[in-house]
Amino acid sequence: MPVLPDSTAVVTGAAGGIGRALAVRLVAEGVRVVVNDIDDVRLAETAAEIGAHPVAGDAASVEGVARLVEAAEDHLGQIDAWYGNAGIDRGIGLDCAEDDWQASHEVNVMAHVRAARLLVPGWVERGAGRYVVTASAAGLLTMVGTPTYSVTKHAAVAFAEWLSVTYRHHGVVVQAICPQGVQTGMLERSGVMKDLLSRDAALTPEQVADAAWEATTDDRFLVLPHPEVGDYYAARATHTDKWLGGMNKIWQHVEGQV
Repeated sequence: MPVLPDSTAVVTGAAGGIGRALAVRLVAEGVRVVVNDIDDVRLAETAAEIGAHPVAGDAASVEGVARLVEAAEDHLGQIDAWYGNAGIDRGIGLDCAEDDWQASHEVNVMAHVRAARLLVPGWVERGAGRYVVTASAAGLLTMVGTPTYSVTKHAAVAFAEWLSVTYRHHGVVVQAICPQGVQTGMLERSGVMKDLLSRDAALTPEQVADAAWEATTDDRFLVLPHPEVGDYYAARATHTDKWLGGMNKIWQHVEGQV
């Protein structure tokens, strides 16, 4: 199901980074776009700059995602594609707070569940729709140091897989974008992890958006802006203990720097 000019899309977490780049690329391709973020000031600036319609608010909560879907449908008529890009990175180590676990679960997992509940039934009726999750390579591999991010991004990929298995024969396309290091604020805040995340090059958000757009031509499930991730993912599945040992060595190296 190609994304056609004059089709419609919603992009969450769109005030900056990958979300902004996704929205820019979609608008450039002739898609009518609603952008969402909790940062209403930056969102308004972004929307004005790129020619999208802003709907500020929390896209993770039950009430917030319902308001976003309603406002987007009012503006667009219908939603053809949903780019669930909003995500957070909170909590380091086994002692990270309960609040960090809960917030990560809400934003990185339940936001997708709640949006899909509202969108998928209508897409099944129409026989067409696209749900795209910005998941991270951490969702296929792991993220040393931060269990909250690793676990919830794995869950995001798992939910996307389940959606695809359950609804692809109804015309619903589901995709998971899984980059490694990307030149965003999250990477800049990663401290000693920055070199590890950038080992296969830190891509620009625009390069990630290009990969996501290119993937609409064949509707592939895994969108891998860093192709190396596919090899790492295969190694993890077929040589699990060797892969875990290698990741442990990487963590030992990082641990020695903190």
